[in-house]
Formats: sequence, structure tokens, C-alpha cells
Amino acid sequence: MAIDKEKLLALQIPTCTQSYCWRDTVLYALGAGYAIDPMDERQLRFVDESRLCAVPTMANVLAHPGFWMRDLGTGIDWVWVVHGEQQMRIHHPLPVEGEVIGHTRVVDVVDKGAAKGALVVSERRIVDARDGRLYATLRQTTMCRGDGGFSGASIQVPLAVPVPAPQALPEREPDIGMILPTQPNQALIYRLSGDLNPLHANPDVARRAGFDRPIFHGLGTFGVVGHALMAGLCDYRPERVREMEARFSAPVFPGDRVRVDIWHATRPGEALFRARVEARNSVVLSNGVFGYEP
Repeated sequence: MAIDKEKLLALQIPTCTQSYCWRDTVLYALGAGYAIDPMDERQLRFVDESRLCAVPTMANVLAHPGFWMRDLGTGIDWVWVVHGEQQMRIHHPLPVEGEVIGHTRVVDVVDKGAAKGALVVSERRIVDARDGRLYATLRQTTMCRGDGGFSGASIQVPLAVPVPAPQALPEREPDIGMILPTQPNQALIYRLSGDLNPLHANPDVARRAGFDRPIFHGLGTFGVVGHALMAGLCDYRPERVREMEARFSAPVFPGDRVRVDIWHATRPGEALFRARVEARNSVVLSNGVFGYEP
């Protein structure tokens, strides 16, 4: 069964309604590495219910429709899919508890050719269930490694709506450098926010996938790096976060130390970043752009 682009673009992905409480907000923050230093008052705001703020990157785990590529007869060879890129736009700060609805749709499908796979771009809008307030727009690019050539193309078919090429990193030392540790059990905490893929918890599953131990969730890494960016550029004030996007380049293993290199861009309120694990000389997030209120 091959991908049908028009069918995917017209696919009715069920909406998802999620209620969450302050404990869920704290659990996400702990999974993303906040309050590793329990004496840092700025970080305690994300785990102390008496003065709680929601971490902006928590939007990525709210009202998720589940594994729709597998469950809705899409024709996608779901065993071979990997998360390629993630973009998050925050329109209004997330409440620490409430009920939200996620509306998901496919916005583009790209045939990279028979030997290179396909890209499926989906968008999820997170709105308040009570008044419809838009909190966040999330755009995810999924690499479907087993599905190229569905259009008969031998070369990449371009995106219907071209995206700007990523900005090159400046040829100078980073303006800000942050190093954040991850804990050996951090994937086991992060998975409680919704992603129960055994790749992140079961050593046997990880070995069958080619890893010597479970890897950290890609969106967990996104949250850890978002933590560094909010600390380095926003003084831990979540209301200043506007946008974050990056490409997943390599996995992080729980226990790794992640270095985030940050460069101020030419436009006020924009920064470029790269995240890497220095111990393996491995870039884990690339093409990073972060938007914030200066």
C-alpha cells in the first residue's frame, strides 16, 4: 500500500481533548530537566504548585492525536518513520491546568524519490476547550523512510509552500553557551507526559532498533534545549517565548550533558542555536531558530 498524497491532505485526524492539572505541568517540567538544581529559585517556579508557571515547550505534548500514521490506514510504512523537524509557535502562555483541544491536519506531503523516502508535514493547533483561545501552533515534519517514489518521481518534489532555507550559523564564537545535564532516568520521567514508545524505556527494544540502551525522546531533547534558551535569553520568563524550531540530527542518551550554543541574530528577538553532546562530538539539534520578546 503506497502513500496517496491527496488522501493524506484530506485525512480527517480525530481531534483530541485533554484535561490536565498542575501535577501534569510539574511532571513535564521535571521530564524536561527543570529543577535539577533544587536551590535555583527561577527553576522552582516550574515545579512548585504555590507559584507555578507552565513551561512553553509543554505545548508539544498537549492534546496529541496519537499514532495516527499507523492507526488511520494512511498507507505509510509506520515502522520506518522518524521525527525530522519540529516548530512551535506560542500565541498565549499556557495555563498551569485546564482543558485543551488539539486540531491536527496534514499540510504537505513531499516525495523525495524512491531511494530517499517521503516527508509528511502535519500541523496541530492547541486551543482552550472553553473559549477557543489559541495557545500554540505546532508543525512537525516526519521522515517516512520507506515511502519514497509514491508519485513516480526520481527526484524530490518541492514543498507546496516553500520554507526559507535555514540561516547559516555565524562564523564566530557563540554569544551564549549553556550546558545542561540529563539524568540517567530522565526518559522514564518524560514518558509519563504521554510518549510511551518502548524505545525510550525497554533495553531489549532499544537494542533491536540498533542502540545499546534506550534513547531520550526527541521532544524531550527539544524541551531540554528550550530550557537552555529560556534561561539564556528570557531570564526564565515563559511569557517572553514566541517561537522555537529545530531539526533532529542525532539521539541523546539519558545521562548525556547537552551543550547549547546560541548566537544573537540580526533581528531583535531572534537567536540561532545548535545543541550537541560534546562527549560524542554529536550535533543533536541543528537549524535552530528561537524567537522571543527582547
